[in-house]
Amino acid sequence: MTTRRSLLAGGLGACTPHIDTSVLTAVDVHPTDYPTVEAVRWIGAELERETGGRLSIRSYPGGQLGSENDTIALTHFNVLNFCRVTAAALNNAFPLTQALVIPYTFHTEEHMRHSVDGDVGREILASFESKGLIGLAIYDGGARSMYSARRPVREPHDMHGIKVRVPRSDIFLQMLETMGANPTPIPFGEVFTGLQTHLIDAAENNWSTFQSTRQYEVARYWSQTEHCHSPDVLLFSKTRYDAMSRSEQDLLRAKARESVAVMRGLWDEKQARARQIVLEAGVQANTVERSAFLAAVEPMRRRYLQDETIGGLLRRIENEA
Repeated sequence: MTTRRSLLAGGLGACTPHIDTSVLTAVDVHPTDYPTVEAVRWIGAELERETGGRLSIRSYPGGQLGSENDTIALTHFNVLNFCRVTAAALNNAFPLTQALVIPYTFHTEEHMRHSVDGDVGREILASFESKGLIGLAIYDGGARSMYSARRPVREPHDMHGIKVRVPRSDIFLQMLETMGANPTPIPFGEVFTGLQTHLIDAAENNWSTFQSTRQYEVARYWSQTEHCHSPDVLLFSKTRYDAMSRSEQDLLRAKARESVAVMRGLWDEKQARARQIVLEAGVQANTVERSAFLAAVEPMRRRYLQDETIGGLLRRIENEA
């Protein structure tokens, strides 16, 4: 991809005096009008305003620079400055993020917001620094539900034998295996084609992603399992952060915190509109008995509750419900 090659070439030369380091680069797999992309764009406008143009952000939305796993690595090595990724993509390398995506950790979106805005969220964000990244903010990722090109999912038994796309996360693999499905980790950008060609039978995500990627055109069954409220995380290169002045660091962190409210306002509007578009397009939507799905994954949840660190976070989250 030309854009990716160009940026990588620029990153390799970033230590030369000819590079304008005031332009920070940000990447997202979602399209340009997605709430997370717009929130980072808002941060850029605020930085530019507050610094008189000394700092600004150039965004690369729509997966131009690869998968989320690719962009995490590029941000770690300071080829990119910002990346916005789902917490699931961070689970294997950053264990504390596992608490955010274990099925049915959060009862509601409000419960999720309250938890990540408090000590739990701050502890998780702080855990990135020892591995070369700065955790700036935790954004909404919505309640994830199942959608299928094959058949509706009404009870856990309907999951048996179907190929379901999942993020590259051990927790998601375990969750789908526990339900009897065949989890298939493929890149986010390949889900539409995978559903269209029947490489996979189903996937899972939120209303906004289902609509913005047009996956609803090939997956005509939406099942409201809401098995996971997996938030998103905004990360920044520690190398670039360490090169900033203290006042610039403080400004960056402040604007990232403020962007959470901006993102949530956009998110609530986007979710409602996305659901309307999908249903008007004729997608069949059904609710499920939450208790049946919770019972199906309970053995998995118990294993994580027994872990000293993850179990402790899960209990703290539960106490905030």
